[in-house]
Amino acid sequence: MITPKQETDAVRALQGLEHGSSSVRLQTALAVGTNPDARFIDRLIERCAIEPEFYVREMLTWALTRHSASLTVPELLGEVRSEHAQARSQALHTLSKIGDRQAWPAITRALLTDADDEVARSAWRAAVALVPEGEESELAAVLSTQLGRGERETQLSLSRALIALGEVVLPPLRAAMTHLEPRVRQHAIATERLFRDPDAGFEFAIEEAKRIVALGRTGQEE
Repeated sequence: MITPKQETDAVRALQGLEHGSSSVRLQTALAVGTNPDARFIDRLIERCAIEPEFYVREMLTWALTRHSASLTVPELLGEVRSEHAQARSQALHTLSKIGDRQAWPAITRALLTDADDEVARSAWRAAVALVPEGEESELAAVLSTQLGRGERETQLSLSRALIALGEVVLPPLRAAMTHLEPRVRQHAIATERLFRDPDAGFEFAIEEAKRIVALGRTGQEE
């Protein structure tokens, strides 16, 4: 039975998530995560979709991971189909943190190739975290279609996701080294370099890849 005090505390918490001060929203999310209550799940997810501050979104995600996956995962699976990019991105990010592989079927090709870079990046991380054993090669093939996409942060995210899949990524990477598009070739070469030498650094690997492509080579000749 919910006591009047508990009801009052819940109302205050829900109001805190909407407060104009980001520090208040942060503290509220921390409090909700510290004392999980299923009544907060929907509101936490709703706030994730519109929260403008990165560090508050991270705390909202943490708060959701503190609740039972049996309650949060079904709600988040609905959210990945939202028409709002931030809602999709944050739901995917939270699913990757929860780590429940029942969510794997929701990581569709459409999400992995989403036109919004933040959604795609979240989908890549979630896919690597949730991919079932034996399906890594198929995932690597899909992810490799995104080589050359976006700016540095997007490309680095993709390289990390591909490398995390292990040696299954090498065949699609080597195939991409002969792609007609120079950006794709560069990104594939850089990712393969990082796979072989994780300490090389992404900037160094990209610059080396640009040199190789400029010389008309594939990178497989090095």
